[in-house]
Amino acid sequence: MFKQDRRSFLKSALFGATCLTPIGQFAFAQSSSLTDIGAAMGVVDQVTIYTAREIVTLDPDQPSASAVAVVNGRILGVGDVETLTEALADQPYEIDETFADKVIVPGFIAQHDHPVLAGLCMSSEILSIEDWVLPAGTVPAVKDKADFLTRLKSASEAIEDPDEPLLTWGYHSYFYGKLTREDLDGVSETRPIIVFARSCHEFTLNSVALEKGGVDEELLSGWSQSAQNQSNLEEGHFWEQGVFAILPSIAPLVFNPEKFVAGLELMRDYMHAKGVTFGNEPGGILSKDVQDMVNSVMSAPSMPFRWTFMADAKSLIAKYDDDATVISETEKLASWYGGMTSLAEGSAKLFADGAIYSLAMQLRDPLLDDQGHGGVWMMDEDKFLRGFQVYWDAGYQIHIHVNGDAGLDRVLNALEVNMRRNPRFDHRTVIVHFAVSDSDQIPRIKELGAIVSANPYYVRALSDKYGEVGLGPQRADSMVRLGDLEEAGIPYSLHSDMPMAPGDPLFLMWCAVNRVTFSGRVADADQRASREKALRGVTLDAAYSHRMEDELGSIQAGKRANMTILEENPLTVDAMKIKDIKVWGTVMEGTKLKVGYQAQEDAFLAPNISTEAQTRVARAALNHALSVVHSHL
Repeated sequence: MFKQDRRSFLKSALFGATCLTPIGQFAFAQSSSLTDIGAAMGVVDQVTIYTAREIVTLDPDQPSASAVAVVNGRILGVGDVETLTEALADQPYEIDETFADKVIVPGFIAQHDHPVLAGLCMSSEILSIEDWVLPAGTVPAVKDKADFLTRLKSASEAIEDPDEPLLTWGYHSYFYGKLTREDLDGVSETRPIIVFARSCHEFTLNSVALEKGGVDEELLSGWSQSAQNQSNLEEGHFWEQGVFAILPSIAPLVFNPEKFVAGLELMRDYMHAKGVTFGNEPGGILSKDVQDMVNSVMSAPSMPFRWTFMADAKSLIAKYDDDATVISETEKLASWYGGMTSLAEGSAKLFADGAIYSLAMQLRDPLLDDQGHGGVWMMDEDKFLRGFQVYWDAGYQIHIHVNGDAGLDRVLNALEVNMRRNPRFDHRTVIVHFAVSDSDQIPRIKELGAIVSANPYYVRALSDKYGEVGLGPQRADSMVRLGDLEEAGIPYSLHSDMPMAPGDPLFLMWCAVNRVTFSGRVADADQRASREKALRGVTLDAAYSHRMEDELGSIQAGKRANMTILEENPLTVDAMKIKDIKVWGTVMEGTKLKVGYQAQEDAFLAPNISTEAQTRVARAALNHALSVVHSHL
């Protein structure tokens, strides 16, 4: 990543809309052409000028344009064709009119997604509560339990090998009712069937799967009491600690390396089809075997977007007692990546409270129907405070998973203590998810210099249900209060947490701008995001949240030439149609990549996993995925 002084140099060295600017040691006259400058530097590479119906730059000095000049993967200038070609003078260039009737916006950024978990879910039979619009077609939402069982039976009958396990993902008991072993035995008494719940924290197995996994009363008797309490062998149902307990027995049934790689490829193609040009996995993988398998897809030079992996500070703090070792081990992770993947250097992920999907967040006021359910803390307070201080003192940007207003109090208290103890300028501590908050916390977020990464899908999927149970109407409708953040001038980004929500930036914008629930009503209209802030949330402010705004997020001279190509302008189209805008594809560091292009299988780091190692890798992959999930449930 270029430093600010490098960025400033690039901006001054290049040109704006109308003229060149003389710079430093070169002392060129203002009338000098780019060719003269290039010749003096020994560089006269060919420039490509892309034209468009409209270019939304997110540059306040030049918010719109009709042409952008690109050279060697970076933006050389923005304006119109006449201005750009005049400035280029004799430097070779070509005009590319591929996008002449389209709208160019800054490249979309997947601020917070989970490739391993998405790979597992995308490689399964998807039968979920919502439509999944995939590159190969749309998988419609399940209507009810009967529809689920009918479609599951059809999927089973379509598999030729009678012994091949069938893994499905997406069932939700809140929507469809209880699912049992007996239900699944009705689908097949010969094929192992494993249902991975929509929340990803429950398994339901048929009798064949239990038998092949050796899961019986004797096995359960050796588990911890909490694992036994969260298991029902008769119904084939395992949740929370029961999921982790059963995992070693069923890992080979659930995790197929070939299918997992295919799932990663599907995730790659899916996200490119949604216009993504850069992404991040918060709480990266701490298994080298699994990371190598992920790299086999995501490190390839033909990967249509770059991806960074953030250190899992929660696990590292738990593993190492010495503070200096925590940081040194964090830094060592950089060697695990290459090609199109890299470590998100100087960033780390901590966890406060539990998740919104299971109402496990910590709240100031109890749930309406609280029967000893309560919230949970994902880290003991002493571990959390130690982790915050260790990474704070090392100069890291800290991203913190938090969903409840009491959880947010703990985060803000820790931030204030460390600011008073060891003040840091522009620390950009990130409040991640931001489900339930209170109005009095907004000015405190502002005063402490924190920023927010919000999931606007919570309102869409959960406000109706949680208005009836759990939170009540007021708290449920005011979830993800983006309107208050905008009024306070607090930067925020938007994320999907895929597969917790569809990894579609336009859909996230739509959720934020409209706040329309599953029932079709608007939940707390005052908390709707403006269009420009929502677009910034998946571009410039998403880059800002990763300290990469000098490289990504807007169409300005000197930045990477990452752009998303759309059929309509999300800032002017009917607000309810934002999610329906078609994506042509992307420009990735200067290269046009149309949706549906065939990526070459040219892995930067190919996996070499022996048959005997597959069970180990399966367990590691599932442990990582479930650890990610466990914080979101």
